[in-house]
Amino acid sequence: MIATRVRFGGLPHMVQRQLCSANLQPKRYGLAQYQRIANVATVGSLISEAKTTPPVSLRGGHSITYLRGDLECTAGTMNDVKQTIIKKLGIEVGYTPFVSTREHLVKYVPQSVSDLPTRSMQDSFTSAIIPLTTDKILKDKYVGFMGNVRLGRLMEDMDMFAVWVVHNHVLLPDLPEGVALPYTFVTILVDKIDFTDLVPTHDADIRLSGHVSWVGRTSVEVVVWMEQKLHGKWRKLTRALFLMAARDATNTKAAFINPLVPVSEEEKAIFDGGETRKKRRIQMQQEDLLKTEPNDFEQRMVHELFVKSIDTKSRAFNKRILPPGYVWMEDATISNIVFSHPEDRNAHNKVFGGFLMRNALELSWALAYNFAKRRPKLEHISDISFHHPVDVSSMLNMQAHVIYTELHYMEIVVLADVYDAVTGQQTTTNSFYYTYSVAERLPKIMPKTYHEAMYYLDGRRKFRYAMGIDGAPTPTSPEATGASDTTKL
Repeated sequence: MIATRVRFGGLPHMVQRQLCSANLQPKRYGLAQYQRIANVATVGSLISEAKTTPPVSLRGGHSITYLRGDLECTAGTMNDVKQTIIKKLGIEVGYTPFVSTREHLVKYVPQSVSDLPTRSMQDSFTSAIIPLTTDKILKDKYVGFMGNVRLGRLMEDMDMFAVWVVHNHVLLPDLPEGVALPYTFVTILVDKIDFTDLVPTHDADIRLSGHVSWVGRTSVEVVVWMEQKLHGKWRKLTRALFLMAARDATNTKAAFINPLVPVSEEEKAIFDGGETRKKRRIQMQQEDLLKTEPNDFEQRMVHELFVKSIDTKSRAFNKRILPPGYVWMEDATISNIVFSHPEDRNAHNKVFGGFLMRNALELSWALAYNFAKRRPKLEHISDISFHHPVDVSSMLNMQAHVIYTELHYMEIVVLADVYDAVTGQQTTTNSFYYTYSVAERLPKIMPKTYHEAMYYLDGRRKFRYAMGIDGAPTPTSPEATGASDTTKL
């Protein structure tokens, strides 16, 4: 688990002209209305075509737009969002090895759920933009060498935006004015992310929107979707589900959060979807390959792969051969060393989760490109799990492996390990699963060892879940379920 809050250093230069204030709050409107405005994907549909949206009317009768066009602006730019989070948490800007204590805020942490007012999904609904059309310096940080937008940068922004949505959900009526919010919000996992066929460009604004979709006692599920304005219309790029944990001001124990009460049939359907995903995570933990053996079909599959890779005439198990059309799993890998610096930190001097997401995604893309020998398309992100926090100044060893292929699809896992140069020990802190596709059929993956065979089965489960063939996948670790001892689902 890693606290993925505010990335302090290196805040990108943004447009100084603030046409919409972060202090302005959107008018309370029903879910059906903001589904029309932002085309929220419901439980049964992850991606749908976004429609052109009118500006949102705010309290006082004001109509807010961003620069030009019809984009509603409830939170300003992503830079506005970052600055507002810093202010609400009472964080001092500027790096120091010693984090300022927040112990004085612990007394303001709610002692029970009954102390908190209920909230609806519309209370947390918000949106912000990445102004690529007007900020040339910012554009350089997002553009890829082919003129497209770097998806890793967008994942970084989505992680930050999910935190902002939770901030909008939280309401503490008894918190004195001027006192910082006595919470820390940490990302437990990122659920299935699907991408449309639309390739984001570097010369059009991008909008992030989202709201809380489910709440437990100390955990929150947030839906975030992203659109880009092309030819006068907002087009959907992707949608993601973030599972966040609410912690106290010192990040030492779980903290209660406002309960979520659906106020319409649409909200109830979305909330019920969150309950279903909670049950799925519990099932995932029970079926973990580290706890239970593969099922009968999977065991037969592993044995068939083994038989294909030995010379049956020699009657020797240790003589392995690679059959035609296969690639050894150990040869379908790539790795790099990533140094984290103070500019990559969050409020607790831990590495910002979005930084890890960006580096993992870009490494997975490099492996997919190298494996397929042509430019791949990212189809899905089926699971991103945060197991342990990463200290600033850590040396990260990121390893990417192609663990399963089928037709022209490949499943890639990226593991982030904190590497101790003195002892040589490595501790896995994060795991990321990606599904890529290319136009031509890909070679099949052949595992050599039993642990590679388990990765093969895990990759197959993740792939089939991402493609909607099977139900929920099984994670590689209990932490991936989000059901840790610090989070009550």
